[in-house]
Amino acid sequence: MIALTAKTIKKTLVLAALALSSVTSVSAFAAAQPKPCKILVLGDSLSAAYGLPVEQGWVALMEKRLAEKFPHCSVVNASVSGETTAGGKTRLPDLLKKHQPSHMILQLGANDGLRGLSLEAMKDNLNGMLVMARRAEAQALLVGMQIPPNYGPTYTRQFAQTFADLARKQKVPFVPFLLDGFAQDPSAFQADGIHPAAQVQPVMLNNVWRHFEGTLK
Repeated sequence: MIALTAKTIKKTLVLAALALSSVTSVSAFAAAQPKPCKILVLGDSLSAAYGLPVEQGWVALMEKRLAEKFPHCSVVNASVSGETTAGGKTRLPDLLKKHQPSHMILQLGANDGLRGLSLEAMKDNLNGMLVMARRAEAQALLVGMQIPPNYGPTYTRQFAQTFADLARKQKVPFVPFLLDGFAQDPSAFQADGIHPAAQVQPVMLNNVWRHFEGTLK
């Protein structure tokens, strides 16, 4: 057997302590880093910046805000102009599999309402997408919409209520109305009178942000 001198033992203990300190420092550093997040935005023309340069849309503006406040987050904008809840439900499984988002902003239903489609079917589709997100371990946020009163008071009221009921049922954060603050102002819309103009895109972002920011902390 080789006898260890006091000097050798001391050197061994010092090296062991340095190694342990290094491992502890690396672990502490890793623990301090925020978990990367990926946000999937599933919407229609309102989120696809229809009629505008993409960088002026509220989703692109959200990316800029995230870069400042939550730089570990990235955004996948899977919004398609004209999309209905049925179309979104069909596309979502592949989107979840491909992007594996940690968060999902669900902004669909406006085209269902404008086309006078079944509210029961819309509700089932939205509910199905929220369930898919939960199973994929993605924190969902539901964005509500309202439609013009010319569709009749009953349909108009039930349309808006559908979103609130679903958010309550699925216990997800909820934006009551994406166009809140300017929906009655004709100057806030493009020439078609339907799609928001560039100057109100920050308002749309703020309407979403106040309910979404908390899910990132």
